[in-house]
Amino acid sequence: MARDTQSIVKMSRREGYALHPKAHKALVKRTSPPGQGAQGRFRGKSSQYSLQLREKQKVKRLYGLLERQFSNLMKEASRTAGQSGQTLLRLLEQRADNVVYRAGFAPSRRAARQLVTHGHFMVNGRRFDVPSLRLKPGDELTVRDHSKNTDYFKRLDDVSPSPEQTVSWLKVDRKKVAVKVTALPVRDEAEPDINEQLIVEYYSR
Repeated sequence: MARDTQSIVKMSRREGYALHPKAHKALVKRTSPPGQGAQGRFRGKSSQYSLQLREKQKVKRLYGLLERQFSNLMKEASRTAGQSGQTLLRLLEQRADNVVYRAGFAPSRRAARQLVTHGHFMVNGRRFDVPSLRLKPGDELTVRDHSKNTDYFKRLDDVSPSPEQTVSWLKVDRKKVAVKVTALPVRDEAEPDINEQLIVEYYSR
């Protein structure tokens, strides 16, 4: 299964945005993009195209998608009634790996993707291993009985502490390691500092 194997810290420095929890410290220490002489190259005011490109790259990398996957989602969002940018974010939030992350069962989306691809979860009682599976209201994601006995899930509170607040469209049962989708994702609960309109403009060129 294709995935982006680039360093998440380097990508975070390139976008100037923490794409992973462990990238926060790196951004504090080194705020410039990676690469020799990067500070000099990126001085001055960015063009509108550059702003659009960087926003697209930031969100694509934040959710762990490759270019074709992200482009196809944007095409689907454009064909759907409503605001394309908000629809795009909703589709991204509905991904199974994102739901695992949002529920607090993984410390990052990359970790959530790995858990899903290793087949640790079921949706509505059926095992699956596709991170891009789109969950809809009424779907329930649960950990497999066999997986409950693994070291990871036995130490879940240590490796992935419960978030202070989960999103309103998910009902989480941490004891059972289960989460139910109760509604469609809400725009205000998507990642902060995302300007989806710039992404729409990028693909509208």
